[in-house]
Order: sequence, then structure tokens, then C-alpha cells
Amino acid sequence: MTAGTDRVRDDAERRGIPIEIVERAPATSLEHAAELLGITPAEIVKSLVVKRSDGSYLFALVPGDRQISWPKLRAVVGVNKLRMPEAELALEATGFARGTITPLGSSTVWPVFADERIAGKRVSIGSGDHDHTAWVNSDDLIAGLDATIADITSEGSTS
Repeated sequence: MTAGTDRVRDDAERRGIPIEIVERAPATSLEHAAELLGITPAEIVKSLVVKRSDGSYLFALVPGDRQISWPKLRAVVGVNKLRMPEAELALEATGFARGTITPLGSSTVWPVFADERIAGKRVSIGSGDHDHTAWVNSDDLIAGLDATIADITSEGSTS
């Protein structure tokens, strides 16, 4: 394992979230990762870092075959302005590079908003490392992160 995967595993354990981290070949895209794992893109949950206008952050957990619906997410969060930060800011804010980001083990704890479509599934999430994937029951993840569940996505992928 790596320092990133160790952080993810340790945080999951502290939160009581059963997790399995497995090695896999590096993927060139979300669709490629799904192919390598033998699953559909919808079974990969993207952990997206979102920046509020006040400079604080939140995590949005989004199925791999969907994208954030900014109007829906703004309504749930109760703000007028949200945006995706630059890759360097996401790395600085989480300690994870894009493509490996997860709320588990993030260097900062923020609120988590999960799209309702991820509920009730075994999913793959970022593991803190490009050569690994983490498997988790989405309901355990949602509960362990005390995530707000809502309809926050629209059709289309942002891989």
C-alpha cells in the first residue's frame, strides 16, 4: 500500500466503514477504470472537491456516469455560488491528486453531499493512489461520512 491508501484505510476504520483496497492498473479515464474493474461507470463514485464563494470546501459524491447539477447542488447547500477548484488547490486542500480523491483520509474534513443514485450499491471510490481502488458499500460510506443525500446530478459524465 501507499501513504495515501493507508490514510484512506485508517480513516475508514475510525469511522466504522468496511473498505477493501485493491491494486489495479492505472487508468487513463473513468471509463477505462470501469473497464479494468469489470463494472459500469455508474458503479464508480467520483469524489469531487467543490469550493464555496467564502473559500471553504465540500465534497460531492457523484456516480461516474453523471455530473454535478450546479443549480441542484447550490439549492441543497443553500448558497448562490459554487465551483470546482483548480487541480493544485484540490491537492492542497485534500492531500490527494485528482483521480484519487476521497473524503476518507482527506487532510481536511468537510461536509459531504452524496447523490441519491449511489445509495444501496457496492461502489468503487478513490483510494488516495492511482494504482489502487477502494471498494465500499455506499450506504456504509454515506452513514460513516454523515453525508447529506440528495438529487445533485444531471446526465453526462465529467471524467
